[in-house]
Amino acid sequence: MSVQSRAPAIRLRLVWDGFMLGPGKAELLQHIAATGSISAAGKAMGMSYKRAWMLVETMNAAFRMPLVESARGGAHGGGAQLTETGRRVLDTYVAIVTAAEESAADRILTLSEMLGDISEQK
Repeated sequence: MSVQSRAPAIRLRLVWDGFMLGPGKAELLQHIAATGSISAAGKAMGMSYKRAWMLVETMNAAFRMPLVESARGGAHGGGAQLTETGRRVLDTYVAIVTAAEESAADRILTLSEMLGDISEQK
């Protein structure tokens, strides 16, 4: 398969001192919003509940307001949801990625046209 037959993806990671926000954390937030569960979000991404919970705790600690609120399980079950801040962070990150993709589209096409077939080099 030629590289030119597949569009390249931009995987944007924002880096601050001691904290990064990138495609993995954004995807986790998207899954939490969709499923209402940290466990289900982690499972959808092939990660353990412990890893998903650790990432949520890291994100909650990094921002002034938490991004995810959770309730423990019990008779009525637990759950998780994005806070207003969490929704704004996710929407802003997605908008940044979209803007980068749109801004770089012509340059990416230029690079793609210069590539050879690298499928056998993997």
